[in-house]
Amino acid sequence: MIKSYSIENLSPHLFWDVDTTTLDFEKSKIQIVYKVLEYGLISDWNIIKEIYGLETIKEISLELRTLDDVTLSYLSNLFKIDKSNFRCYKLKQSNQNFWSY
Repeated sequence: MIKSYSIENLSPHLFWDVDTTTLDFEKSKIQIVYKVLEYGLISDWNIIKEIYGLETIKEISLELRTLDDVTLSYLSNLFKIDKSNFRCYKLKQSNQNFWSY
């Protein structure tokens, strides 16, 4: 039995910059998945995993423009996909870093 979720079930800090009444799990799924991957708690991860499934999360994450290194490594390992297949990795490699610190 799949539990019914609402945006309020996700951590409030994820959508501090958005009117949550305008978010919809289907229409806003890219934004929701991105925010949970980057800033979410394990409870948020479990919710999106149940709502979208791993295949949809994989498809979305492969096309995201940015992901932090830890999240990228986790997803790469979870989905058994080389990091170079992620769009964010390709973009990061093609952007020159002017500051070395």
